[in-house]
Amino acid sequence: MSFRYYIVSVTAIFLALALGLVLGSTNVSQRMLSAVAGDRDSLNGQIDQLSSSRTQLEADLRAGNSFAAAVAPAVVRGQLAGRRVVLVSTPDADQADRDAVRQMVTQAGGTMTGELALTDAVTDPARADAARDLATRLLPSGAQLPASADAGSLLGGLLGSALLVRPQDTRSRVAADQVGAALAGLAQGGFVRAGTRPAPAQLAVVLTGGPFKGTDAADRAATLARLSAELDRAGSGAVIAGRTGSEGPDGAVGVVRADSVMSSTLSTVDGVQTAIGRVATVLALREQADGRAGRYGSGSNAQAPIPGASAG
Repeated sequence: MSFRYYIVSVTAIFLALALGLVLGSTNVSQRMLSAVAGDRDSLNGQIDQLSSSRTQLEADLRAGNSFAAAVAPAVVRGQLAGRRVVLVSTPDADQADRDAVRQMVTQAGGTMTGELALTDAVTDPARADAARDLATRLLPSGAQLPASADAGSLLGGLLGSALLVRPQDTRSRVAADQVGAALAGLAQGGFVRAGTRPAPAQLAVVLTGGPFKGTDAADRAATLARLSAELDRAGSGAVIAGRTGSEGPDGAVGVVRADSVMSSTLSTVDGVQTAIGRVATVLALREQADGRAGRYGSGSNAQAPIPGASAG
């Protein structure tokens, strides 16, 4: 066999292989492209269906919320007649929620005695030692702190003695000047915002936003939950209400619901940004005044949307 014949043979073999690869890859590519195109069309159809469903659900939610807002004054009328309520808000509590809750308490016949605005320092683990020290030093005469080393419980005990009265009391057992000194000391320490001192109340609403963020989110949520539990013990009762998401493990509402002891006495509401959530907050206050507690909202760990309604 001549060298020329050898070269021609090898070249022919490689040309045949190349031609086979081209033909094979082209066929496979066409099949793959056809399959991908079919999947794409199917996914686009599913996306369109989901978008349509979401749009319908959002429209239904707006309609339901509008209806709840329209009937809310009639639903809550007289529920808090003769009762005094103090609002305790966290830095992430939305202004619209705060205004709406105050208005609804008034529509229910209750009297808002004022608002105490907490700062981020209250739930900051790095400020826990300072909080414990201040709670001990600022405690008014005749008041007692809970037997706990937790900063949230101690701050809640101090605030409870300053803001709330027992059901049978007509006025605070703590002298007004000592209450003023305690709140002023907390303001100087950076734990509350300076402002008008709330008058003594029987019930408290702790208003917060959604879940806490960051690596210390769970600790912050637990601190606020324990603070709220002490406010609940100080007067006729308390409700902690937060936005959607607050019922999760990094939200104070969720921490309370996960603790059978706290949730047996402290009422919780998630979804306070909705009219239904605000109605639930007022009705939960009425339940607290009657010695009962519950978990309300749309979260999976809520027992019903509002007091008196079934979970369905």
